[in-house]
Amino acid sequence: MAGSPWRLPDAPLRASVIRTSALILIATIGLTPVVASWTMSGTDYIRKSLGAFVAATLLILGRIGAHHPFPHFGSANSVTLIRVALVAGVAGLIGVPASDRIGSLAVAIVIVVVALDGVDGWLARRSGQMSAFGARFDMETDAALILILSLLVWQHGKAGAWVFGCGVMRYAFVACGWVLPWMAAPLRSTIRGKSVAVGQLLGLSIALSPAVPVRFSAPIAALTLATLAWSFAVDIAWLKKQAG
Repeated sequence: MAGSPWRLPDAPLRASVIRTSALILIATIGLTPVVASWTMSGTDYIRKSLGAFVAATLLILGRIGAHHPFPHFGSANSVTLIRVALVAGVAGLIGVPASDRIGSLAVAIVIVVVALDGVDGWLARRSGQMSAFGARFDMETDAALILILSLLVWQHGKAGAWVFGCGVMRYAFVACGWVLPWMAAPLRSTIRGKSVAVGQLLGLSIALSPAVPVRFSAPIAALTLATLAWSFAVDIAWLKKQAG
């Protein structure tokens, strides 16, 4: 999908995306003021959360036409879009003064996101609507959440700035593919890769949790980063071998 053209999808698919996005946006508009009040984060949180979700929807409209061969958005992608709305809710916490409530809320949202992570794939297989777009959509949602969590772990003083490595490593990998074509080749789907992605979300969530003191959160975050670095090293070695 990297380097592929941006174009609006055909009318039926476009209408399906807009309809699903609008329904989720309405629900989000109703929930964000409650979250803002409970976390005492104010209207700035509402603007950031809704802005992140709208931006994600625009990206979807620009990409789905070339990579989703079905006339409707589908239940699997709808579940992933709900996950995107939850991720946007966590993104709105960036820059908000650290507090136990914010840390607890972020952890709770991540638990829901992880729980829904397997639902979209199951729905895609069950409905026969598996696509390159759906697989990439799911992966990018996880990658964005990992980046956001790494920022929050640092913001809450639970680990040093090195924890950003968890969030930027995947994007650095993609950037390397622009320079080294062999690194842009498709990766195989492995249980290792999927397990490490979930491990990133859980590890960073544990580090962020208010119940975990810094003397434990920093080593947990370091182990999470080391696991990710190992997984990327395995993938890079495999790609290099495939390229000959």
